[in-house]
Amino acid sequence: MDHGDPKKPDCSKLISVYRTAIDKCDRLWLIDSGIVNATVNLNQICPPKIVVYDLKTDKLINRYILPESQVKQDSLHSNIVVDVGNTCDEAHAIVSDVWRFGLVVYSLSKNNSWRVTNYNFSPEPFASDFNIYGLNFQWLDGVFGMSISYDKNTNQRVLYFHPMASFKEFMVPMELLTNEFIWQTSSQETAKYFVSIGDRGYKSQSSTSGITRDGVMFYTQVHRDNIGCWDTAKPYTRANLMLLFNQSDEASNTLIQFPNDLKVDNEEQQSVWIMSNRLPIFLYSSLDYSDVNFRILRANVNKIMYENNKCNPFNKNSNNTKSAIVIIEEGQCY
Repeated sequence: MDHGDPKKPDCSKLISVYRTAIDKCDRLWLIDSGIVNATVNLNQICPPKIVVYDLKTDKLINRYILPESQVKQDSLHSNIVVDVGNTCDEAHAIVSDVWRFGLVVYSLSKNNSWRVTNYNFSPEPFASDFNIYGLNFQWLDGVFGMSISYDKNTNQRVLYFHPMASFKEFMVPMELLTNEFIWQTSSQETAKYFVSIGDRGYKSQSSTSGITRDGVMFYTQVHRDNIGCWDTAKPYTRANLMLLFNQSDEASNTLIQFPNDLKVDNEEQQSVWIMSNRLPIFLYSSLDYSDVNFRILRANVNKIMYENNKCNPFNKNSNNTKSAIVIIEEGQCY
């Protein structure tokens, strides 16, 4: 599928893809917001759509336009995660609406979607104030970071989520989100199932997150220019949360400057991928184009988890304080 021209929009083409996800059936899922100039003068030139490709053939599988009733004024659909059941047809995509504080759940088998709302999707006022690189700005970004995993404590698959302007992490059963009937009626009775599981502390705002097969979550720390990790089998307490980089390490602080996106891949030897892009400087100051402003970084998950640190799922002693040895490789752009 070609990319459309914002000046002469063809809504059958891609307009503004914010994020992607690859599922276990080798399909690439995109969320196309249909928006241009989002940070200056938001212009919805095409309706938001979910686009799915077969990575084995590079062919388009599906293009689904979100219904008008599920798109609010000034909505910004900016993230997508995918959960696949027993067969590849049993797939659901979860899309976050970061500016109007909701989720859209899409069923591939039904080719239908529904909107999910909850008060925990909203930003926290205290966490909406950012001070990064000498720049002070306010972002009222709601639900943004999402990751799906099996929760051993409740014996079910759950969606972990957090607003961008928040210090907290939440979770909700996937079974609840994928039940279309519930969201066609009153959602008040379901509110209690969206629960806060813990707090990361001051200046711990996070954009995106991802979870490994062993149940270890990695998440960005945009205020700290860092990456955090947590073993989901342990309580979400600050004692069980770990930052991968030493804050006093000048090399690490230079390497990651505003980690805006994060993915955990599905390879046999899993890696965590990070995109760093100095977004606040681009928006509120000016980039130095003689310097490296955009980086793609990769770290081997085993080399992070298995060095006797808090994120090691096989380390039952959550108070172990040994440091992890992390090898980061910087990618190249062509």
